[in-house]
Amino acid sequence: MSEQNQAEQNPRNFALQRIYVKDLSFETPNSPAVFTEAWKPESNLNLNSSVTKLTDHTYEVVLTVTVTTKVGDKTAYLVEVQQAGVFIVQGFPEAELGPMLGVYCPNVLFPYARETVSDLVTRGSFPQLLLTPVNFDALYVQHLQEQRKKSAENANKAH
Repeated sequence: MSEQNQAEQNPRNFALQRIYVKDLSFETPNSPAVFTEAWKPESNLNLNSSVTKLTDHTYEVVLTVTVTTKVGDKTAYLVEVQQAGVFIVQGFPEAELGPMLGVYCPNVLFPYARETVSDLVTRGSFPQLLLTPVNFDALYVQHLQEQRKKSAENANKAH
């Protein structure tokens, strides 16, 4: 069967069904004392994504964004947002499914998570925090390389 005939029988379908906040947390363990400190923050960003298959072609993708901001050795705030989406991904070859779920879907979710983080930080009475754009393509490639390295190490240990 030619690729064109196969594409006609299995048309590609990508659709966003829903975007929602699955979980969120905002902590200011050193307030109100932290408000009296000179504001020279150092922020640490941690990103993670997970995929859960709901049906044959429906997936939940959860992007977890964690920001820890310190002033000196004191934590000013810790914010964690799990921004989730339900996506229909149908008719894509297996080789394209990973990048769709690991790159494209987090790219769709990130602006929503970014807005939620900014809103929580501002509501906590801290200066606005705007997260810089993230290259999910590079993160996905890095993740694949780490998996290959672990597989190779495990294969070497088995021999």
